[in-house]
Amino acid sequence: MSKLNWAIIGPGWAASDFVKAIKEVNGSVYAVAGISQEEAQAFADKNQVENAFGDYTEMLKDEAIDVVYISTPHNLHHKFIIESLKHGKHVISEKAITVNSEQLTEIIALAEEKNLVVAEAMTLYYMPLYKKLKEILDSGQLGKLKMIQVSFGSCKEYDVKNRFFSKDLAGGALLDIGTYALSFTRFFLSQQPNEVLTTVKTFETGVDEQSGIVLKNEADEMAVISLTMRAKMPKCGIVAGELGFITVDNFPRADKATITYTDGRVEQIEAGETAKALEYEVEDMQNFILNKKNTATLHLSNDVMALMTNVRNQWGIKYPFE
Repeated sequence: MSKLNWAIIGPGWAASDFVKAIKEVNGSVYAVAGISQEEAQAFADKNQVENAFGDYTEMLKDEAIDVVYISTPHNLHHKFIIESLKHGKHVISEKAITVNSEQLTEIIALAEEKNLVVAEAMTLYYMPLYKKLKEILDSGQLGKLKMIQVSFGSCKEYDVKNRFFSKDLAGGALLDIGTYALSFTRFFLSQQPNEVLTTVKTFETGVDEQSGIVLKNEADEMAVISLTMRAKMPKCGIVAGELGFITVDNFPRADKATITYTDGRVEQIEAGETAKALEYEVEDMQNFILNKKNTATLHLSNDVMALMTNVRNQWGIKYPFE
Protein backbone atom coordinates (compact mmCIF):
# COMPACT_ATOMS: atom_id res chain seq x y z
CA MET A 1 0.00 0.00 0.00
CA SER A 2 1.27 3.48 -0.88
CA LYS A 3 2.14 5.75 2.04
CA LEU A 4 -0.08 8.76 2.70
CA ASN A 5 0.77 11.83 4.74
CA TRP A 6 -1.70 11.99 7.64
CA ALA A 7 -2.40 15.05 9.78
CA ILE A 8 -4.23 15.30 13.11
CA ILE A 9 -6.61 18.03 14.31
CA GLY A 10 -7.49 17.69 17.98
CA PRO A 11 -4.51 16.25 19.90
CA GLY A 12 -6.31 14.39 22.69
CA TRP A 13 -6.36 10.80 23.98
CA ALA A 14 -8.49 9.54 21.06
CA ALA A 15 -6.00 11.03 18.62
CA SER A 16 -3.15 9.23 20.40
CA ASP A 17 -4.87 5.90 19.82
CA PHE A 18 -5.53 6.77 16.18
CA VAL A 19 -1.89 7.79 15.65
CA LYS A 20 -0.82 4.33 16.81
CA ALA A 21 -3.20 2.77 14.27
CA ILE A 22 -1.91 4.98 11.45
CA LYS A 23 1.65 3.97 12.24
CA GLU A 24 0.73 0.27 12.21
CA VAL A 25 -0.77 0.62 8.74
CA ASN A 26 1.11 3.54 7.24
CA GLY A 27 4.40 3.82 9.12
CA SER A 28 4.34 7.43 10.28
CA VAL A 29 2.21 10.51 10.94
CA TYR A 30 3.20 13.73 9.19
CA ALA A 31 1.65 16.53 11.26
CA VAL A 32 -0.53 17.60 14.18
CA ALA A 33 -2.23 20.92 14.95
CA GLY A 34 -3.41 22.17 18.34
CA ILE A 35 -4.78 25.33 19.89
CA SER A 36 -1.20 26.37 20.66
CA GLN A 37 2.27 25.48 19.46
CA GLU A 38 3.06 24.13 22.92
CA GLU A 39 0.07 21.77 22.92
CA ALA A 40 0.83 20.51 19.41
CA GLN A 41 4.54 20.06 20.13
CA ALA A 42 3.84 18.15 23.35
CA PHE A 43 1.57 15.77 21.43
CA ALA A 44 4.11 15.41 18.62
CA ASP A 45 6.92 14.63 21.05
CA LYS A 46 4.84 12.07 22.94
CA ASN A 47 3.51 10.34 19.81
CA GLN A 48 6.48 10.75 17.45
CA VAL A 49 4.67 12.98 14.95
CA GLU A 50 6.97 14.66 12.44
CA ASN A 51 5.61 18.24 12.44
CA ALA A 52 3.69 20.34 14.98
CA PHE A 53 1.55 23.40 14.23
CA GLY A 54 0.01 25.87 16.65
CA ASP A 55 -2.40 27.05 13.94
CA TYR A 56 -4.85 24.74 12.15
CA THR A 57 -5.02 26.81 8.98
CA GLU A 58 -1.25 26.97 8.65
CA MET A 59 -1.08 23.18 8.86
CA LEU A 60 -3.79 22.74 6.23
CA LYS A 61 -1.82 24.98 3.84
CA ASP A 62 0.92 22.35 3.77
CA GLU A 63 0.55 20.71 0.36
CA ALA A 64 2.32 17.57 1.53
CA ILE A 65 -0.70 16.55 3.63
CA ASP A 66 -3.03 14.01 1.98
CA VAL A 67 -5.60 13.18 4.66
CA VAL A 68 -6.76 14.72 7.94
CA TYR A 69 -8.13 12.94 11.01
CA ILE A 70 -10.37 15.14 13.18
CA SER A 71 -10.75 14.40 16.88
CA THR A 72 -12.31 17.49 18.45
CA PRO A 73 -15.60 17.95 20.32
CA HIS A 74 -18.68 17.48 18.09
CA ASN A 75 -19.38 21.19 17.72
CA LEU A 76 -16.10 21.75 15.84
CA HIS A 77 -16.26 18.85 13.37
CA HIS A 78 -18.13 20.75 10.65
CA LYS A 79 -15.78 23.72 10.78
CA PHE A 80 -12.61 21.65 10.48
CA ILE A 81 -14.00 19.24 7.86
CA ILE A 82 -15.04 22.14 5.62
CA GLU A 83 -11.69 23.90 6.06
CA SER A 84 -9.78 20.68 5.33
CA LEU A 85 -11.79 20.04 2.17
CA LYS A 86 -11.26 23.61 0.99
CA HIS A 87 -7.51 23.00 1.29
CA GLY A 88 -7.79 19.85 -0.82
CA LYS A 89 -7.46 17.25 1.96
CA HIS A 90 -9.35 13.99 2.37
CA VAL A 91 -11.00 13.74 5.80
CA ILE A 92 -12.00 11.13 8.35
CA SER A 93 -13.75 12.61 11.38
CA GLU A 94 -14.62 11.15 14.74
CA LYS A 95 -18.25 10.38 15.38
CA ALA A 96 -20.70 11.98 15.32
CA ILE A 97 -19.41 13.37 12.04
CA THR A 98 -21.58 16.51 12.39
CA VAL A 99 -24.34 17.69 14.73
CA ASN A 100 -27.12 17.85 12.12
CA SER A 101 -28.07 16.91 8.57
CA GLU A 102 -27.66 20.43 7.21
CA GLN A 103 -23.97 20.41 8.10
CA LEU A 104 -23.38 16.97 6.59
CA THR A 105 -25.22 17.85 3.38
CA GLU A 106 -22.87 20.82 2.93
CA ILE A 107 -19.83 18.62 3.56
CA ILE A 108 -20.93 15.94 1.09
CA ALA A 109 -21.56 18.52 -1.63
CA LEU A 110 -18.12 20.11 -1.15
CA ALA A 111 -16.36 16.73 -1.10
CA GLU A 112 -18.07 15.73 -4.36
CA GLU A 113 -17.18 19.07 -5.94
CA LYS A 114 -13.52 18.62 -5.04
CA ASN A 115 -13.44 14.84 -5.64
CA LEU A 116 -12.27 14.18 -2.09
CA VAL A 117 -13.07 11.35 0.30
CA VAL A 118 -14.95 12.03 3.54
CA ALA A 119 -15.67 9.31 6.10
CA GLU A 120 -16.86 8.98 9.67
CA ALA A 121 -14.66 7.10 12.14
CA MET A 122 -17.53 4.82 13.12
CA THR A 123 -15.61 1.68 14.05
CA LEU A 124 -18.33 -0.88 13.39
CA TYR A 125 -18.55 0.12 9.71
CA TYR A 126 -15.00 -1.12 9.21
CA MET A 127 -14.89 -4.20 11.44
CA PRO A 128 -14.52 -7.47 9.48
CA LEU A 129 -17.22 -9.07 11.66
CA TYR A 130 -19.89 -6.68 10.41
CA LYS A 131 -18.98 -7.24 6.79
CA LYS A 132 -19.35 -10.98 7.40
CA LEU A 133 -22.66 -10.63 9.28
CA LYS A 134 -24.08 -8.44 6.50
CA GLU A 135 -23.20 -11.13 3.96
CA ILE A 136 -24.98 -13.74 6.09
CA LEU A 137 -28.09 -11.59 6.41
CA ASP A 138 -28.13 -10.68 2.71
CA SER A 139 -27.79 -14.34 1.75
CA GLY A 140 -31.20 -15.12 3.25
CA GLN A 141 -29.72 -17.52 5.80
CA LEU A 142 -31.81 -15.91 8.55
CA GLY A 143 -34.86 -15.25 6.39
CA LYS A 144 -36.52 -11.87 6.16
CA LEU A 145 -35.22 -9.26 8.61
CA LYS A 146 -37.92 -8.41 11.14
CA MET A 147 -36.58 -6.63 14.22
CA ILE A 148 -33.45 -4.99 15.62
CA GLN A 149 -32.90 -4.21 19.30
CA VAL A 150 -29.97 -2.13 20.56
CA SER A 151 -29.08 -0.97 24.05
CA PHE A 152 -26.21 1.27 25.14
CA GLY A 153 -25.86 2.72 28.61
CA SER A 154 -22.76 4.64 29.68
CA CYS A 155 -22.76 5.93 33.25
CA LYS A 156 -20.98 9.25 32.97
CA GLU A 157 -19.86 10.87 36.23
CA TYR A 158 -22.14 13.69 37.37
CA ASP A 159 -20.44 16.87 36.24
CA VAL A 160 -22.41 19.68 34.62
CA LYS A 161 -19.17 21.11 33.19
CA ASN A 162 -18.18 17.90 31.40
CA ARG A 163 -18.47 17.98 27.59
CA PHE A 164 -20.91 15.04 27.71
CA PHE A 165 -23.47 17.31 29.38
CA SER A 166 -22.60 20.61 27.69
CA LYS A 167 -25.00 22.14 25.18
CA ASP A 168 -22.25 24.44 23.92
CA LEU A 169 -20.14 21.36 23.01
CA ALA A 170 -23.06 19.41 21.47
CA GLY A 171 -23.29 17.02 24.41
CA GLY A 172 -25.94 14.45 25.19
CA ALA A 173 -26.36 10.70 24.87
CA LEU A 174 -27.59 10.76 21.27
CA LEU A 175 -24.48 12.21 19.64
CA ASP A 176 -22.07 10.46 22.00
CA ILE A 177 -23.37 6.89 22.27
CA GLY A 178 -26.61 6.94 20.32
CA THR A 179 -24.70 7.36 17.10
CA TYR A 180 -23.22 3.87 17.66
CA ALA A 181 -26.63 2.33 18.27
CA LEU A 182 -28.20 4.02 15.24
CA SER A 183 -25.22 3.12 13.06
CA PHE A 184 -25.56 -0.53 14.11
CA THR A 185 -29.26 -0.36 13.25
CA ARG A 186 -28.90 1.36 9.88
CA PHE A 187 -26.07 -0.97 8.86
CA PHE A 188 -28.44 -3.94 8.87
CA LEU A 189 -31.72 -2.35 7.77
CA SER A 190 -32.38 -2.76 4.07
CA GLN A 191 -33.57 0.83 3.75
CA GLN A 192 -33.86 4.07 5.69
CA PRO A 193 -36.69 4.23 8.27
CA ASN A 194 -39.58 6.51 7.37
CA GLU A 195 -41.34 6.31 10.75
CA VAL A 196 -39.60 7.61 13.87
CA LEU A 197 -41.12 7.60 17.35
CA THR A 198 -39.19 8.76 20.39
CA THR A 199 -39.27 10.05 23.94
CA VAL A 200 -36.55 11.63 26.07
CA LYS A 201 -35.50 12.58 29.60
CA THR A 202 -33.27 15.65 29.59
CA PHE A 203 -30.35 16.38 31.90
CA GLU A 204 -30.37 19.62 33.92
CA THR A 205 -28.16 21.32 31.32
CA GLY A 206 -30.77 20.70 28.63
CA VAL A 207 -29.06 17.88 26.71
CA ASP A 208 -30.60 14.43 26.33
CA GLU A 209 -29.75 12.12 29.24
CA GLN A 210 -31.71 9.03 28.20
CA SER A 211 -34.17 8.12 25.49
CA GLY A 212 -36.12 5.47 23.67
CA ILE A 213 -36.33 5.39 19.86
CA VAL A 214 -38.57 3.20 17.67
CA LEU A 215 -37.96 2.99 13.92
CA LYS A 216 -39.84 1.39 11.03
CA ASN A 217 -39.17 1.42 7.28
CA GLU A 218 -41.30 0.64 4.22
CA ALA A 219 -40.02 -2.97 4.24
CA ASP A 220 -41.73 -3.34 7.66
CA GLU A 221 -38.37 -3.79 9.38
CA MET A 222 -38.41 -2.31 12.88
CA ALA A 223 -35.85 -1.28 15.48
CA VAL A 224 -36.05 -0.41 19.18
CA ILE A 225 -33.15 1.55 20.70
CA SER A 226 -32.51 2.32 24.39
CA LEU A 227 -29.93 4.92 25.45
CA THR A 228 -28.80 6.35 28.77
CA MET A 229 -25.84 8.38 29.91
CA ARG A 230 -26.38 8.10 33.68
CA ALA A 231 -26.77 4.32 34.02
CA LYS A 232 -24.82 1.32 32.84
CA MET A 233 -26.45 -0.96 30.27
CA PRO A 234 -24.90 -3.63 28.05
CA LYS A 235 -23.69 -2.57 24.63
CA CYS A 236 -25.81 -5.23 22.97
CA GLY A 237 -27.27 -5.45 19.49
CA ILE A 238 -29.74 -8.09 18.29
CA VAL A 239 -30.73 -8.58 14.65
CA ALA A 240 -33.71 -10.91 14.26
CA GLY A 241 -34.90 -12.64 11.11
CA GLU A 242 -37.63 -15.20 10.56
CA LEU A 243 -35.17 -18.11 10.85
CA GLY A 244 -32.94 -16.92 13.69
CA PHE A 245 -31.27 -13.98 15.40
CA ILE A 246 -27.77 -12.52 15.69
CA THR A 247 -26.50 -11.33 19.08
CA VAL A 248 -23.52 -8.98 19.18
CA ASP A 249 -22.19 -8.04 22.62
CA ASN A 250 -19.94 -4.99 23.04
CA PHE A 251 -20.99 -4.17 19.51
CA PRO A 252 -18.97 -1.01 18.68
CA ARG A 253 -15.72 -2.97 18.13
CA ALA A 254 -16.99 -6.54 18.14
CA ASP A 255 -15.03 -9.43 16.66
CA LYS A 256 -17.50 -12.20 17.50
CA ALA A 257 -21.26 -12.81 17.38
CA THR A 258 -23.71 -15.63 18.02
CA ILE A 259 -26.46 -16.81 15.70
CA THR A 260 -29.34 -18.62 17.38
CA TYR A 261 -31.64 -20.41 14.94
CA THR A 262 -35.34 -20.98 15.55
CA ASP A 263 -34.72 -24.74 15.77
CA GLY A 264 -32.33 -24.22 18.70
CA ARG A 265 -29.01 -24.51 16.86
CA VAL A 266 -26.32 -22.03 17.90
CA GLU A 267 -23.47 -20.86 15.66
CA GLN A 268 -20.47 -18.74 16.62
CA ILE A 269 -19.22 -16.19 14.09
CA GLU A 270 -15.76 -14.64 14.44
CA ALA A 271 -13.87 -12.22 12.21
CA GLY A 272 -11.14 -9.66 12.80
CA GLU A 273 -9.76 -8.50 16.13
CA THR A 274 -11.22 -5.92 18.49
CA ALA A 275 -7.72 -4.61 19.25
CA LYS A 276 -7.24 -3.71 15.57
CA ALA A 277 -10.47 -1.69 15.22
CA LEU A 278 -8.74 1.60 14.46
CA GLU A 279 -6.33 -0.07 12.06
CA TYR A 280 -9.29 -1.30 10.02
CA GLU A 281 -10.55 2.30 9.83
CA VAL A 282 -7.16 3.50 8.57
CA GLU A 283 -6.86 0.66 6.06
CA ASP A 284 -10.30 1.27 4.59
CA MET A 285 -9.79 5.03 4.46
CA GLN A 286 -6.49 4.66 2.64
CA ASN A 287 -8.06 2.21 0.20
CA PHE A 288 -10.88 4.66 -0.51
CA ILE A 289 -8.35 7.41 -1.24
CA LEU A 290 -5.89 5.35 -3.27
CA ASN A 291 -8.67 3.76 -5.34
CA LYS A 292 -10.06 7.25 -5.95
CA LYS A 293 -13.61 6.45 -4.91
CA ASN A 294 -15.64 7.79 -2.04
CA THR A 295 -16.33 5.80 1.07
CA ALA A 296 -19.04 3.17 0.87
CA THR A 297 -20.05 4.13 4.41
CA LEU A 298 -20.85 7.81 3.88
CA HIS A 299 -24.45 7.12 2.85
CA LEU A 300 -24.90 5.24 6.14
CA SER A 301 -23.52 8.19 8.11
CA ASN A 302 -25.84 10.48 6.15
CA ASP A 303 -28.88 8.33 6.98
CA VAL A 304 -27.91 8.11 10.65
CA MET A 305 -27.45 11.87 10.86
CA ALA A 306 -30.89 12.35 9.30
CA LEU A 307 -32.40 10.09 11.97
CA MET A 308 -30.59 11.88 14.79
CA THR A 309 -31.68 15.27 13.45
CA ASN A 310 -35.28 14.04 13.23
CA VAL A 311 -35.16 12.67 16.79
CA ARG A 312 -33.64 15.81 18.26
CA ASN A 313 -36.20 17.97 16.44
CA GLN A 314 -38.97 15.90 18.03
CA TRP A 315 -37.37 16.46 21.45
CA GLY A 316 -37.05 20.18 20.82
CA ILE A 317 -33.36 20.12 21.76
CA LYS A 318 -31.27 22.62 19.83
CA TYR A 319 -27.64 23.58 20.36
CA PRO A 320 -26.82 27.30 20.79
CA PHE A 321 -24.63 27.42 17.66
CA GLU A 322 -27.18 25.81 15.30
